[in-house]
Amino acid sequence: MSEDAPIDFSGLIREGDLVVCGQATAEPVTLTEALMAQAAQLPPFRMIVGPVFSETFSAASAANVSFLSYGVIGNARRLAKAGRLEMIPSNYSAFCADFAAGRHSADVVLVQLAEARGRLSASLSNDYVIDAARRARLVVAEINPDAPFTFGAEWPEDVPIHVRVLARRPPVELASPPLDDVSRRIAAHAAGLIADGSTLQFGVGRIPDAILSSLSHVRNLGIHSGLINDAVVELIERGAVTNAEKEIDAGITITNQVIGTQRLYRFVHENKAVAVRPTSYTHGQGVLARVNRLVAINSALQVGLDGSVNSETLNGVTIGAIGGQLDFVRGANASRGGRAIIALPATASDRTSRIVTHVETVTTPRADVDAIVTEWGIAELRGCGLAERARRLIAIAAPEHRDALSAQLRRSAR
Repeated sequence: MSEDAPIDFSGLIREGDLVVCGQATAEPVTLTEALMAQAAQLPPFRMIVGPVFSETFSAASAANVSFLSYGVIGNARRLAKAGRLEMIPSNYSAFCADFAAGRHSADVVLVQLAEARGRLSASLSNDYVIDAARRARLVVAEINPDAPFTFGAEWPEDVPIHVRVLARRPPVELASPPLDDVSRRIAAHAAGLIADGSTLQFGVGRIPDAILSSLSHVRNLGIHSGLINDAVVELIERGAVTNAEKEIDAGITITNQVIGTQRLYRFVHENKAVAVRPTSYTHGQGVLARVNRLVAINSALQVGLDGSVNSETLNGVTIGAIGGQLDFVRGANASRGGRAIIALPATASDRTSRIVTHVETVTTPRADVDAIVTEWGIAELRGCGLAERARRLIAIAAPEHRDALSAQLRRSAR
């Protein structure tokens, strides 16, 4: 171990421990890098990771570390590809609730915190880490002077912090990916489903960013989402997002995670118009049903001709996640005037169709589906029978795949 390591984990990590660390941009990189550097000299332990946007975890990580996650997002794909990542198939809301209820129990928690005027905040994420820390034997906090202090994510005074370490680098950043022609065409269709006064939920990626960037003409939008990114700052500064017409949390952008760059982090710092709320609130069905005109924008790997959505696996390999998709699809369906949009390219990178006769894994059941959007148009599926669903989905498949899909449908109907 380097003499200038920020913390010595020997004697702190015990054999069989479950270690939980902050996810996505909330990863405490000073701590996780030190842990991975020392891992080979520590007893075997398990580690839960969420989306990974750092370079901390790799397939070359010490063999005595077993990784678990609720999804394969970002650089977690490297672990999954190497067979190092065990999946926990769970909706994001349920995954977080399991820590609150004690069904998941962490031994060691590593967390990144912001500090302002003597108060601590979980800063960029208000997920399962606080509940995990309530029951943990050891809580190690990385105090990051560059992390924004966010309201709603204040660290509870009754949850002890056993070790404090000063961060050695700014928080992880995730810049928006460049838009391409396909994502812009998808966005042009999806934007037509989003009316003035809608409240938006969206995920990470090129397509959600393209949709958000196409909404500067819409007025009085609100945000109640699992995450916010730099595109939200742009919409707020342009006056498209005001949160003025929300029936709950009027005037306030609600999120569970903050995933972006320093521009976003500066915007949310001590900003009372942004609240980083726990998953039980951001994803809770009772709350979402009270959000008027909630438009849930999510993506997928495949959509079957019956409307079933697969966001998890291809060819038997997990490359995605259940995440909060079903939480928000059902929440939008329960919302007065809500819409649940699944937006995806019609073809994969190898030009195979993403509109298929049958999906291999069902993430969102066909009974919950509303609108499917590709670059070729919109398939409105709510209330449609199976034959009509198939006809509408084939119409928004890539033209080169439509005849084959129609033929496969005819064969399956015999």
